[in-house]
Amino acid sequence: MTSSIVSPAPAFTGKLRFLAISAAAALTAASAAHVTTLIAVPAWAMFMGWVAYYTRGHSGRDGLVNYACLALGIALGLIAVMALGALAPTFGAFALPSVVLVVATLVVSLRAMPVLSNIPAYFLGLVTVFASHAQPTLAALAELGLAGAIGSFAAWFASGWQQRLASR
Repeated sequence: MTSSIVSPAPAFTGKLRFLAISAAAALTAASAAHVTTLIAVPAWAMFMGWVAYYTRGHSGRDGLVNYACLALGIALGLIAVMALGALAPTFGAFALPSVVLVVATLVVSLRAMPVLSNIPAYFLGLVTVFASHAQPTLAALAELGLAGAIGSFAAWFASGWQQRLASR
């Protein structure tokens, strides 16, 4: 007679654990990149969301706050692009430094916000806008924000998966 008790899965050790943890992140990243391809948002902007997830804390709550700061940075970046367009005819070469002075002062001052004080995530949002060369439209906000959300979600998922693998 055979026993109906199922033995637990063997624990991961050494190199196998290392490879499993790496594979979890890589498979999640590949899946997230595939999703961005399917819905036609930039994969590189998805990775900005992934990086933002890890800027402060690794919990789901921290990830949401980090994403909110990234999204606000994207919005500020689009406002900065509008300001550049408005100021360039008058300010010429001084338009960019003037806008950067104002936006950087605002972003760095947000460090005083009790929850939304993640300065690196704001700057990742700004970089996302300037790297995309996006026009300041709601469509650009939605596209870049969605890409960042996919990345933040993927980082949260990968982090949880990796923690489960590490504890085995």
